[in-house]
Amino acid sequence: MRSPRRRPRIVPVVLCALAVLAAGPTDGTDEDDGSVPALGAQVARLYEDAARATQQYEDGRREAEVQRSKALEHEKRLDRHRQKIDSMHEDLGRIARAQYRSGGGLPLTAQMILADDPDELMRGQRAYSRADLAVSNAIGRSLRAEARLAADEAEAQAAWQALEERNAALAKLKKQVEDKLEAARSRLEGQADASVAAGSCPGAVRLDQPYGRTGRSWVAPVEAYELSASFGSGGRRWANRHTGQDFAVPVGTPVRSVGAGRVVKVSCGGAFGIQVVVQHAGGYYTQYAHLAAVAVDQGDRVRPGQWVGQSGSTGNSTGPHLHFEVRITPEMGSALDPVPWLSRHGVPL
Repeated sequence: MRSPRRRPRIVPVVLCALAVLAAGPTDGTDEDDGSVPALGAQVARLYEDAARATQQYEDGRREAEVQRSKALEHEKRLDRHRQKIDSMHEDLGRIARAQYRSGGGLPLTAQMILADDPDELMRGQRAYSRADLAVSNAIGRSLRAEARLAADEAEAQAAWQALEERNAALAKLKKQVEDKLEAARSRLEGQADASVAAGSCPGAVRLDQPYGRTGRSWVAPVEAYELSASFGSGGRRWANRHTGQDFAVPVGTPVRSVGAGRVVKVSCGGAFGIQVVVQHAGGYYTQYAHLAAVAVDQGDRVRPGQWVGQSGSTGNSTGPHLHFEVRITPEMGSALDPVPWLSRHGVPL
C-alpha cells in the first residue's frame, strides 16, 4: 500500500474488475446452439471467467487485510499517544498542586512579602513556569499528533470498509460465474454422453489456444489437479491393471498436449469414451481419454500446452477425470508408467 496520507486506489481498480466481469460473455447465449462444441466453448469461457473472478477476489481480500492491519496499527499508536497525554496531564497536575501547597493559595506579591528569601521564591516560580510551559507545549504537540493519527485511522478504516463492500460484490459475482459454470458443465457432460451413446463424435471446439504460453518443451496434461488412480493399480473397473494415470478434475477442464506432436487419433465410444492420441518425437504416444469435448482434429499439429480437449466422464468412468497414458504405439496394450516418463521430461507430478 501507499503511505497513509494518500488514499488507496484499489477501489476503482476493483470496480473496473467488477464491470469487466459483469459485462463479459459468461453465458454463451449468442453461440450456444446446444451442441457439444458450443457448450465446450461456453464452458471454456466460463472456466476462464471463474479463474479471473477468483483471482480478483483473492487480490481484494489481501488488499483488505493490508488496510485492516494499517487501521489496527493506527489504533494502537493512538492508544499509546493518549496514554502519554494522560501522563503529561498528571505531571502538570502534580506541579500545580505542589505550587499551591507551597504558596498556600496567596497571590505571588503576598508570598514575596512573607517569604524568608524572596529571591529563592522567584527562582522557584520561574522553574515552575518553565515546567508548566514545557508540559503544556508537549501536550499541545501530542494533541496535534493525536488529531493526525485519528484522521489516518479514519481514512484507513474507511478504505478497509470500502474494500470489504467491493469484496462482497466480487464474492457474489464469483458465485454467479461458478453457478453458471457448474450448469454448463452438467449440460456438456450430458451432451457428451449422448454423443458417445449415439456413436457420433462431437466436432472440435476451436478455442483461443494458449500457443507458446508455457515456454516449456513438456508440461503436465492439466494445470491443477489431484492424482487419483495410478498406473498398474487394480480394481473392478479394469479388465487387468490400470494402464494410465488419472487426474481428478471437473468436467470441462482444459486438457493440454504434454509436448509437441501430431494428432493421430480422435475417437469416441468404448471404454475410453471420447479420446485423443498424440504422436511425439522418439516413438512415443500420449492418450487423453474420458473427454467431454475435443479441441483438435486428426492430423493437426500441436504444441506443448496446447489444448486438445476438455475433461469429462465419458466411457467406462465413475466420475469426472482425465485418463492419461504414455504408449510406444498408438494402440492400447503398449502403455508405460506415465509418472516417471513425465519426470524424465522435467514434469514432476
